[in-house]
Order: sequence, then structure tokens, then C-alpha cells
Amino acid sequence: MGHKVHPKIYRTGILFPWASRWVSIAKYPHYLEQDIKVREFLNKKFKDAQIDSIFIERSPKNITVTIFAGKPGVIIGRGGAGLETLKKDIERKFLKMSIAVKLNVQEVRSPSLSATIVAQGLAKDIENRIPFRRTMKQTIERVMKAGGQGVKISMSGRLNGAEIARRETLSAGKIPLTTLRSNVDYVHHTAETIYGAIGIKVWIYLGESFVEVDKLATKNDTTKRPKKNK
Repeated sequence: MGHKVHPKIYRTGILFPWASRWVSIAKYPHYLEQDIKVREFLNKKFKDAQIDSIFIERSPKNITVTIFAGKPGVIIGRGGAGLETLKKDIERKFLKMSIAVKLNVQEVRSPSLSATIVAQGLAKDIENRIPFRRTMKQTIERVMKAGGQGVKISMSGRLNGAEIARRETLSAGKIPLTTLRSNVDYVHHTAETIYGAIGIKVWIYLGESFVEVDKLATKNDTTKRPKKNK
């Protein structure tokens, strides 16, 4: 039998950095629970903001939460009022006012190349009763036009309200999953329909990378690709 490995976990620590960045031994379970609850809260509260990823960094005096979203204006609010409210909510609900919170919201430059945002769009179309095959084909065309080198979409469940659940897969380009330097973005999402849950999986291949792909890296990062020996 085949053993399926999560494409992003397979490359974490080699090509992708950790989403939570802190070191703790005694409070590890406590910090981990806080991170999970904060992410669930943000994804549920800002469902229309097209959140791509959430990075959490901790220091002895504060915690920094960086949100990458396709529509950052939904989170920031008018005049930045949304950030202040969100900051107070996180401190009160999850941190019990024990540590200060810093919030950073950054815009995703190419939402069509984010597997998470693409899956959210597919789920919204399925919940609005748009035929699954049509939305899959349109999404694949959009990803390839945006610069993706490969994309694969898989849906499983009672597609179009059929009585018997099945799985449908469409793809374009190539998806090299075994090569560690392959920059493959992957996500599993669920669409809640009146017929039941529809599972959505999205793979997007963005090409090979010989250095770590870190979204938090500054623009002044001078890391270059290694030179080949002549």
C-alpha cells in the first residue's frame, strides 16, 4: 500500500520554516494549545479575508502574530481599528493578559498561487452549488495563468448531490512530490454543503528552490543561490 506524506511537512525544516517559532520545554503543551486556538479563532473570525498562513513568534515579553491574507483590509479595518480590537481579543481570550501581543498583517501578492486561498474559493463555489467540474477547470486555468508550473485539485464526497460519494481529480502541469527542493504548496479544506462534507485537496507547484522559502524574511535578505562549480 502507498504511504501518503504531507508535502509541506515533508519539507518543513529543509525548504519551509516552522509556522510557530519559540523554544520551551516546561510550557510546551500550554504554548502549543494557545497557538492552535489562536489560529482557529483567526481563521473562523476572518473567513472572508482569504487568510493564507499565520506565523507565531514568542519572546519572554511579547508574542508576535503575522497574518498573510489576500484581503488584509478586512482584518485591519477602517483606520486600523480592527487591529486594536483583535489584539485585545487575543490577549483576553487566550493569553489571559499575561503577555503583550504584536500584530502584523501582510498582503499575499499572488492569491492564485496560494493553495489555501484557492481551496477556500473552491469551497465557497461548491457551497453556492456551482458545478464542481466547472469550478475546478476555471481554478486550474487561473493558477496556470498566474505563473504556476503545475496544479492538481481533488474533490471527494457527494459531488453535485449524487447519492454515491466518489472522488474526482483534475490536474495540469507537473507536481514533483518526491524532490525536496520542489516548492509545492498543499492544503486540505472542507466544504460544508446540504448533502454533507466535500473534501478538497489542492497541490500547486511553484518551481524548484535551492534556498529556504521564508515568507517572514526581510526584503534586504542577501541570501543567494549557491554558485555551481565550473
